[in-house]
Amino acid sequence: MQPVHGGNLAWAAAIAGCDSEAILDFSASINPLGPPQSAIAAIQSAISQLSSYPDPNYSELRTALAQVHQLSPEWILPGNGSADLLTWAGWDLSELAATYLVTPAFGDYWRALKAFGAKVVECPLRAGVGSRELGAGDKGDKGDKGDKGDKGDMEAGEQFTIPLTPHSSLLAPPNSGLLLNNPHNPTGWLWRREEILPYLEQFALVVVDEAFMDFLPPAAEQSLIPLVQKYPNLVILRSLTKFYSLPGLRLGYAIAHPERLNCWLARRDPWAVNTLAVAAAIAVLQDSQFQQQTWAWLPPTRSRLEQELSQIPGLQPLPGAANFLLVESERPSSKLQQQLLKHERILIRDCLSFPELGDRYFRVAVRSTTENERLIKALWQITT
Repeated sequence: MQPVHGGNLAWAAAIAGCDSEAILDFSASINPLGPPQSAIAAIQSAISQLSSYPDPNYSELRTALAQVHQLSPEWILPGNGSADLLTWAGWDLSELAATYLVTPAFGDYWRALKAFGAKVVECPLRAGVGSRELGAGDKGDKGDKGDKGDKGDMEAGEQFTIPLTPHSSLLAPPNSGLLLNNPHNPTGWLWRREEILPYLEQFALVVVDEAFMDFLPPAAEQSLIPLVQKYPNLVILRSLTKFYSLPGLRLGYAIAHPERLNCWLARRDPWAVNTLAVAAAIAVLQDSQFQQQTWAWLPPTRSRLEQELSQIPGLQPLPGAANFLLVESERPSSKLQQQLLKHERILIRDCLSFPELGDRYFRVAVRSTTENERLIKALWQITT
């Protein structure tokens, strides 16, 4: 079965006919510089604690996160990955009249919303001001994507706008919620804080997934965390696994009003975060050397990968601010994926799980220069 998430190496290895360790994975947007040695050392030191239950309040981890974000610990709740916390955000959103979801959207948003029967109103991204929808024309027959003019595809250099007008009467009913991520997955687009701010006045609940925000240095990021104490209707989701290359540990956190987080605590299973994940998280939050190294590595490496992809006939990468690139392809992305796996043992992320994008786009993580060059060489070989 075609995976709906990136990083499914067992599935990829079965197609490639090799061990999963032999797959070069561009489908999961994980920092190739990690895991940091600080995390490895902390995990090794914490092994002796495995015979005891974790602190159910996660006081030490919440304090460490609170120091980073200059908040009181009660405004922060760690979770078993940000997906764990998304579930409880989905519960809260389902209690509203409707949830406006900016699409294309990460597939787990649909899971969390449908699990509790939320009414979802799709809001397709637009390029430019009052311009075209991303993937417009794809809502019918998914097998026939039409020509480029019908799709309203994005051109390099165009800007994405949130497809909602603040304070518009089109957003009835008033008791509604908004769910989006910034930087946006899968486009990589970064909205300025000022662009999202008006929606905090308009919606009863705004959930912003900032899973990739830490790939931007503090001077460039557009996080809404500084506003969370002013807006009790704001929930921010963060991940510690992508930036620090720790997806196997499953660790994320939510920042929201303490009353909301206490409700989530009452709903969920106890001990959601394991002892080794807690130890690793506390260590990496203090690892300024790894943080600076990542912030110095990503922009030039991403820019070079984008430039090299754009030179391959039939491919058009979209500029982005995260550690991945969305690429429009004249050839079906699922076929490219299969060819890369079978001939090169390289896994890219098709976009079949994004109905608005379908088989006309794929996504690739930004990896090391050597690995990126291997991808580029392989794409040249199968597309020309």
